[in-house]
Amino acid sequence: MLRILVLLAFILCAASPDFARPNPRPLRIAVLDFGKTDTGRMFADQFAHIFGADAKADAEIQIIDRDQARAAAVGAGYQGSVNMALPEARDLASAMGCDFFFAGDAQTLRRSPSDGPSYFESFTAIYLVSGRTGRLVSWERLSVRQPGSKEAETALLAELKKSDILGRYQKALKLAQTEETVALTSAVGNAPPIIEVMADEQTDENANVRAPRPYRRLKPPYPDTAARAEVEAVVDVLVDIDARGEVTHSEIARWAGYELDQSVLDTVKRMHFFPALREGRAIPMRVLLRYNFRKPLAR
Repeated sequence: MLRILVLLAFILCAASPDFARPNPRPLRIAVLDFGKTDTGRMFADQFAHIFGADAKADAEIQIIDRDQARAAAVGAGYQGSVNMALPEARDLASAMGCDFFFAGDAQTLRRSPSDGPSYFESFTAIYLVSGRTGRLVSWERLSVRQPGSKEAETALLAELKKSDILGRYQKALKLAQTEETVALTSAVGNAPPIIEVMADEQTDENANVRAPRPYRRLKPPYPDTAARAEVEAVVDVLVDIDARGEVTHSEIARWAGYELDQSVLDTVKRMHFFPALREGRAIPMRVLLRYNFRKPLAR
């Protein structure tokens, strides 16, 4: 019954004039602090100022007041994570009342390499997230090195100001909006195949069910992009496995950026499984795989 009601809601939505129009109203965008430090707030303020100033001429984009967005995020329990599960991201966006939001991290750190003089690195990582799906739309990392901390922050702000922020993110926002509309329309017209989801707990109902098992466990490579930033994160991926044990679909359920998500997806595509069994009969099943990425130990 619930499935029928959801499908009916999708059909009514798709039939409405607002859904048919590409932009029924301006996209509401929130910009969260880039971490809990003063540096993180300063860079988020600068980013919001640059993006907001450019966006004033674009009637399709509306920036939510920063204090309003921050208060709503804190009220929703947001602690500054940039390694989020889809439901967490959707709930956060719902609390702020936005279609998309920017989150990130910004710091200034002193580096002391073994093969050269010390320096200060200022960096900011910027994440664009869809509030409708909770998915990570795009991410980037800007970084500069200078002899002093203030010089590094000044240089990074200059880099932020000269980059084509609005142009890049306008394209990303509108592409994401179009893809989400197409996906929703496709979901209405083509009901997804019924596939059993692996239960978290053993019950009488699934007592005779055996989960899929990989022929060989493959470890996703730790990308150079993540290694340079010394990123540690968890990536979850939902994987649909058919009755032959082949992967038919996979999607990120907890994202991290830094090419970690793509590393997981590429690895899952190469995997083969012994299929799930119910009372000895092979059945399709959706499973959640979790990968923990830790920065490599220094040699």
